[in-house]
Amino acid sequence: MAFQIRSAAFGEGENIPRRHTCDGENLSPALDWSGAPPLTKSFAIICDDPDAPGGVWTHWTVFDISSGVKSIAEGYRPQGTVKTGTNDFGKSGYGGPCPPKGHGPHRYFFKLFALDIESTRLHAGARRDDLNTIMRAHTIAEARCMGRYERK
Repeated sequence: MAFQIRSAAFGEGENIPRRHTCDGENLSPALDWSGAPPLTKSFAIICDDPDAPGGVWTHWTVFDISSGVKSIAEGYRPQGTVKTGTNDFGKSGYGGPCPPKGHGPHRYFFKLFALDIESTRLHAGARRDDLNTIMRAHTIAEARCMGRYERK
């Protein structure tokens, strides 16, 4: 079975519902995954927008998710050893799609990384660059799903 991530809130390439954006309730969508490699010890999630005017914009990072976890609920709040990093809005946690009005549709990638370590040893609020540094040496698989959002 291939390593996959999906959201019940939107299909691949479809529009992300308003409730998951800055124009709605700004709740992270529910995500579930399957097919993780046997050597997976933890997961990390990154949501970003490669179409942002200034370059890739990070909306969410979640890391140190136990390998036994197969999903996260809508509006997810970290529990136990799971941590969220600081997004490009300067806040910890999820910051939903919020492209400039009139900028056209943006793509939002929810990327799931299977890691061969149980802990990144990063603190809550760590920046994406710090997470990327750890993941470079420890990613054994990546899955992604993509949704779109446009503000008119």
